[in-house]
Amino acid sequence: MTEAVTPAPIIAAAPAPMPRGLLLLMAVATGSSVAGNYFAQPLLEVIGRELGLGTGMAMLVVTAAQGGYALGLILLVPLGDLVERRRLAVVLLAATAVFLLVSALAPSGPVLLAGTALTALTSVAAQVVVPYAATLAAPGQRGRVVGVVMAGLLLGGLLARTASGMVSALGGWRTIYWLNAALVAVVAVLLWRFLPRLHTPAGLSYPGLLRSAVALSAREPLLRWRAGIGGLSFAAFSVLWTAVTFLLAGPPYGWHAAAIGAFGLAGAAGAVITPLAGRLADRGFVQHVSGIGAAALVSSWPLIGAGAAGAGWLVAGVVLFSVAHQALLNAGQSVVYALAPESRNRLNAVFMTACFLGGATGSLLTSSAWAAAGWGGVSVLGGTLSAAALALWVLERRHAAACSPRSARA
Repeated sequence: MTEAVTPAPIIAAAPAPMPRGLLLLMAVATGSSVAGNYFAQPLLEVIGRELGLGTGMAMLVVTAAQGGYALGLILLVPLGDLVERRRLAVVLLAATAVFLLVSALAPSGPVLLAGTALTALTSVAAQVVVPYAATLAAPGQRGRVVGVVMAGLLLGGLLARTASGMVSALGGWRTIYWLNAALVAVVAVLLWRFLPRLHTPAGLSYPGLLRSAVALSAREPLLRWRAGIGGLSFAAFSVLWTAVTFLLAGPPYGWHAAAIGAFGLAGAAGAVITPLAGRLADRGFVQHVSGIGAAALVSSWPLIGAGAAGAGWLVAGVVLFSVAHQALLNAGQSVVYALAPESRNRLNAVFMTACFLGGATGSLLTSSAWAAAGWGGVSVLGGTLSAAALALWVLERRHAAACSPRSARA
């Protein structure tokens, strides 16, 4: 494609507010790109029956999505500090559309696992778009902008569960993969048309870029703390959403796939809190958001555990958990993005890799907890992981108080 004008690279301190239409497009891009990683969750029992998969093998579909996403974060997201970001985002979205078609056509469990893993690998386009938005935003609006884009990502995951359950009742479980492939392809075209070019090369080779990401982890203690907190929070998130399908499908609920998918809307409250958490971070309250979010994460699990006896308890626990999880995630990103603005893609890669490795670990542990003690075991596991996230935040604050003024201010 030939362009008449090649704009100069955009620096982090963009003076003008981001147009609402562009912000909305970026939010839709993150949501649609990650949606394919969650379609299978309310459909595990249906997919297992059609493809002849046991419960453990069906749960591996969730693990494949988390693991593929973590690998993409390590290998692909840092490229945003090396190549032109609009092109990178569009290429990754186009590849995601292709891999969604692989899942739609999967004749067996192994092919579905491969399609899921590859879709997740390239769906990290969402994590290219998030720091892209942070760079385009004016400094005083960065938390809000990131919050809106992350709300799109959250809704993509939650609505994916709802949509896949409802669509499967009408046209089978494969239909949602076909539809999302078309949506992602359209979004890729729109991003190419409307996103400004952004090339802020780090002056490193690709291997040097990966080494630099590791060096950032070694150099920035706040990055390590927040990566650990995010990993534990995502592990608890994965525990909840991997196991809840089997709770709702069995007694006393006995729900069908469409109803299980609709239950994902209970987590939509997190999308409401994300922009608010971003605004509070912009005003200097990032640690308040972090502490309240971590404490609420722990408090949600007794309610979730009681959900085995009634849907009211379960809904209340899931709403509280979702709000807490998203507030904690947004606060973590606000802290991490402020560390080294020129390295945001690498910082985001390290942070989100830890988050999704935690998610993959959580989904693996869920299978054992469910087999050993059912929903009670799952609830204990999720509560333990959440308590560990809270403990890590307390230790981070103690470390920050004893360290440099820069860390204390963050």
